[in-house]
Amino acid sequence: MRTRTPFTCTVVLVAASLLGAAGCAGNDSSGGDTADAAPRTVKPVAGCGAESWTDPSDLAPDRKPARCDKGAPATRPLAKKRKIVLATGTLSAEYVAPLQVAVAKGEFAKEGLDVHLKVLPTPDALPLLAKGDVDAQWAAPEAAVMNGINGGFDIKWVAGNFSPDPTSKSGLWVRLKDGESTGHVDMAGRKLGTMIGKGSVIAYPMDTSLKKHGGGLDKISFQQLGSADVLTALQNGGVDSAWLLDPIWRKVDGDKKYAFLGGQPVGEPLGGLLFGPTLLNKDPDAGVAFLRAYIRTVNTYFAGDYKSDPAFVTELAGLMKTDEATLRSTPSMRMDWEIRKGTTDRVQKAYADSGVSTGTPVPEEKAVDRAMYGEAVGHKP
Repeated sequence: MRTRTPFTCTVVLVAASLLGAAGCAGNDSSGGDTADAAPRTVKPVAGCGAESWTDPSDLAPDRKPARCDKGAPATRPLAKKRKIVLATGTLSAEYVAPLQVAVAKGEFAKEGLDVHLKVLPTPDALPLLAKGDVDAQWAAPEAAVMNGINGGFDIKWVAGNFSPDPTSKSGLWVRLKDGESTGHVDMAGRKLGTMIGKGSVIAYPMDTSLKKHGGGLDKISFQQLGSADVLTALQNGGVDSAWLLDPIWRKVDGDKKYAFLGGQPVGEPLGGLLFGPTLLNKDPDAGVAFLRAYIRTVNTYFAGDYKSDPAFVTELAGLMKTDEATLRSTPSMRMDWEIRKGTTDRVQKAYADSGVSTGTPVPEEKAVDRAMYGEAVGHKP
């Protein structure tokens, strides 16, 4: 008989919570317009031309991310101020910086949104998103999310976050054993530290890297850790491999005791913004307004090599509460609000391969909504 790992149990429990919440939501007779009730009008947006949308099927590593002019799309304040609670697993990771800058610079406020960023681990936040206790989540199409959608709950991935610079070493790092080198590492039987585990979207690029070194998701064990504990566990021997984000990997880069084995595909965001039923169905105007502010923040502050501005790096380090020198030591991320075609198919295959997801895969159209960010930049399908 197969023994469940602790993480498998976590996925099952989260999925069960989502299904319970979905059942409660299904009995809600409070009404409210749905996003699918009538076609939404999409108008041209000044400053957002042909370059504000790219073909979702374009997976080329050198693909330029979509961009509008600085300051675009312009604000369109809601008639009534709206409070938005957004859950995020961390505020210290660089990929969360656009949200913090949007709050600090008043970009959400300009849209009539009072946005509160609430730090919650992904497994804890998902049931709250399902019940409407939080409005949105800065996360990814993790296994628990896809299992919840498969069970009938209305959660969708509505915007991307980033793809790495080609020179970045954000990804899978291992502490070398005697006789091993970067080109010769046996990953079978290793323990890997990560914030989520096998059910994380990084299972997709991780599996690719592991298989190049005699491993695979079915040949390693996982240690689920907090965001601040992953590096510490790698350094003190609690785990012997870990998935390290920007700029954390710089703390081991150059140390011959460690080797970088591979990272996220260049040009393909693996996470970003999830909306629950409130912003998808009951108040899509607020959902589009949130995306408009987010996209404007990217275009204004993160359009290119944002780390070439010393003053801005200082500001970012303060918001992230991280060491400024370490932040400067990594290349700028390619902030990217778009979602590539087939990403949810690829991550679900990795979940199935690792045994944390069973049943029929969720079709992309049920898990992804590009229409809302399309509306924000004036793109008509």
